[in-house]
Formats: sequence, structure tokens, C-alpha cells
Amino acid sequence: MKQFVTVVMEKQDKAKLDESIFPVYETFNTEQETTLMRIPLNKDLSEDEANGYAEHLANYLFEEGYDDFDIVIGEDVIDEETYDDDDEFFEQYGVMWFNEDDAVDEAEYQGRKVKLGKPMQGDVKKFKVYVKNPKGNVVKVNFGDKNSKIKKSNPARRRSFRARHNCDNPGPRHKARYWSCRKW
Repeated sequence: MKQFVTVVMEKQDKAKLDESIFPVYETFNTEQETTLMRIPLNKDLSEDEANGYAEHLANYLFEEGYDDFDIVIGEDVIDEETYDDDDEFFEQYGVMWFNEDDAVDEAEYQGRKVKLGKPMQGDVKKFKVYVKNPKGNVVKVNFGDKNSKIKKSNPARRRSFRARHNCDNPGPRHKARYWSCRKW
């Protein structure tokens, strides 16, 4: 299978790479307000080669003015899981909240209107987000260390953070670990 580099970043109107360096690449805007740049690789890379490539690409993107992005190197394969019933799904993933109308819901928290499910600059911690807990109450979830920088573009740091926080199973939306893992 052919390997690809995928760069995931906040939605960019004019995301572009230097065509003399990257002669072939595709750019997509997703419904989740992100931009994906997909760059095919000429050969399969070992883990060390992939980490080196990702580091060089991250430095290039920083020089081009992009500052918040993730780099994923892997095969162009979509993993699909099929569950026979809802119980199996809930055992694997727990309760997942979604919004049918794709609009951020608003609710009242301590007497003022707040947006639900939208991380923002925190007051106590680095970030905060308002969500509904299983009882239906609106709660504020604080997460992140104000004194540290997120360097999720570094694959080794990202892999270490996600392993340390068990991000394969991030838990419910009303817990800080869910939102930290989502940022990483």
C-alpha cells in the first residue's frame, strides 16, 4: 500500500504548498472546519524516516506561517468497525454526544448563556469547555496546563501524550481527559 502524509489544520481559505518542493498534493476542507493536505510519498518510510520527514515538514510549515497543525504519516486505509447491536458499541465507546442540526447548542451556566461543546480560552486552566453531564446539568470542564505549549506537530510528543493519557479510550465528554485527547 502507498503511504501518505496528511496535514490537518484549522480551516484555511488558501492553504498552499510550494509546488517545486511538493509537486503533487491535494487539499480538502472538511465539515469539521479543518483543512487536510494529503501528500503522497514515493516510498514506504520506516518509523525513524517518518519521524524525520514529519519534523522537516513541520519546520517548513512553521516557516510558511502555519502554527497549529497535526502531521499523520500512514497508509491510505480507512479502518471500519461494525457492531451488531448498540450494547457492543456503547461498551467500546461509551455515550457519544452529537448535535443533529450541526449548530453549537447554547445553554445557561450560572445565570449566563454559554455555547456547548466549543473549547475556548480558559480562566483557571489553559482551556475550558461547557458541556452537559449525564444528569443533564451544564458543567464547565477545565483542562490543559497554562504553562506548557502544545507541540502536537511533533509525532513523538503526540504519540507519548496520547499513550500517557490513554487517548484510544478518552472517556466521557464531561471529563478533562476527553477534551485534552481531542486537542492532541
